[in-house]
Amino acid sequence: MSTRLTLFDSPLFLGFDHFEQTFDRLKKSGADGYPPYNIEQISDHDLRITLAVAGFTMEDLDVEVEQNQLIIRGHQREEEERIYLHRGIAARHFQRSFVLADGIEVRGASLDNGLLHIELERIIPESKARKIPIGSNQGKEHIEMKSIENKSAKAETSTDAKKKNRT
Repeated sequence: MSTRLTLFDSPLFLGFDHFEQTFDRLKKSGADGYPPYNIEQISDHDLRITLAVAGFTMEDLDVEVEQNQLIIRGHQREEEERIYLHRGIAARHFQRSFVLADGIEVRGASLDNGLLHIELERIIPESKARKIPIGSNQGKEHIEMKSIENKSAKAETSTDAKKKNRT
């Protein structure tokens, strides 16, 4: 049995397993250089990924997001009825992946003149910081006792009211 040591094996990094998985996906996705792409910053919160996919139609392309990973696939169909005297443009399949940070959402995709444009938006989350009140155990017991006293007082009042209604 062998164990793999990583940066996130420390007990101080609880719940960071998804970072390790993200690094593994990054290593796998950067291997092939096809198709070439650009990443542009359109505005403070908008990004665009442009892939050069000449020869592909909308039906040949698939864009999806799975577990914070943008995956673009291209599948060109072989045209068997053509006879080539020289074939320099090969029908090629590809898969290109981009790991998306938390807060990045895909807004849409369009194909224009052999360029696939994928529009992204950075959503800035609202601050989730909140103040946690610190109490004492005495306070809890006091609150619990108070609620028990209130419940018993209400029960006695409703019992007394029932007795008065009967008389």
